[in-house]
Amino acid sequence: MTESIEKRVKKAHQAFLEMSRAKGIERSLAVSLMAEKLEECFDDILQANTLDLEISREMSVPDLILDWLKLTPQRLEAAVEILKTLAELPDPFQKVINAPYQVTYCQNYSQLMPLGVIAMVYEALPDLAIIAAGLTIKTGNSLILRGGSESSNTNTIISQILQVALEEADFPPSCIEFLPSEQGYSIQDLITQDQYLNLIIPYGRPSLIQQVTEMATAPVLKSAMGNCYLYWSLSSDLDIVKSVIIDSHDSLPDPVNAIEKVLINSQQKSTSITRLFSHLQENDFILKGEPSLVEEFPDYLNPVKESSWYEPFLTKTIAFRRTDDLQSAIAYINEHSSGHANCLVTDSYQEGRTFAMEADSALVYINSSPRFYRYLQGSNSVFLGVSNQKGHRRGLISLETFTTLKQIVVGDGQM
Repeated sequence: MTESIEKRVKKAHQAFLEMSRAKGIERSLAVSLMAEKLEECFDDILQANTLDLEISREMSVPDLILDWLKLTPQRLEAAVEILKTLAELPDPFQKVINAPYQVTYCQNYSQLMPLGVIAMVYEALPDLAIIAAGLTIKTGNSLILRGGSESSNTNTIISQILQVALEEADFPPSCIEFLPSEQGYSIQDLITQDQYLNLIIPYGRPSLIQQVTEMATAPVLKSAMGNCYLYWSLSSDLDIVKSVIIDSHDSLPDPVNAIEKVLINSQQKSTSITRLFSHLQENDFILKGEPSLVEEFPDYLNPVKESSWYEPFLTKTIAFRRTDDLQSAIAYINEHSSGHANCLVTDSYQEGRTFAMEADSALVYINSSPRFYRYLQGSNSVFLGVSNQKGHRRGLISLETFTTLKQIVVGDGQM
């Protein structure tokens, strides 16, 4: 380890202070240059990624992580497209917001401001570093990247390319600091640097999120993935249920909002249930269920562990159970789901309103696929992931997530 982690974090903080003087157009130019430099180095990035994949296979890294790790030209192009979109968006700090309260004889307003130094701790998914870098530079923050050892070569070259772009834009290269795990930079050492860190974003499997949340001394924005529930109401269309489930699993490579648990109204016809199971099996889903359903549909379902109702599968696996009505479904979802994206399929307006108000979830979908898009072609929104915590920000992690609010009071000396 050439430099202590304290020095690296302090350098990122100093870079943030220097960048605070940069105008919106300069930040946009820096993001645009990042996209340009990455495009020029596609082959180098993919070559490094191939090396990571070969090493990871030899080390028997789980297939799930290998899927997250494997970069394709399409995934790289999508990440660069996101940078180009961010570069073209208006400066997030131009907007002035009404103050929550007024001070007599004074002009009062609120202004969005950069957060400061943001650390992202993540597993595989090297293209996430590109998206996080775009979001942080666009909002005038510094970023510290601590990826997993399985993607070390890919992360190293990506961070180097981003730093070259920053230098060309006359930004301090320490606006983006990369901490390789093999150089002794531990997660715990990073996330306890609360003197300079303003936000930590862990991204990966639940074990990583829990580890960071328990050990961190700086604020943490928890991201969530999988274990999303769908309630199949008696008043509903089977075709909608089919399409919603299948479409929700198409947010590759990480199934952020994939429906993995389905609660079936207890009065639902067996013929309709059979048609759903058959359709999902034809689409290569693994189906599991509670004991009574397994007994009734042995050709389709395997038993599910009781603990699985609380945990994500993160694969094309879905577990089913019966429930009496909407209220019992909501109660079960609120206790067992990850609380970031849950879904209802119903023909009843009243059921839809009840679910929207009572489901304790950051995102609620009614007769709509919860499929997650980091960037939808033609839109002006970019999302890193979804947070299920009630705190700093809940829901979609966007540009606004990387800002904070400052209230400004301007008087004339009159008291």
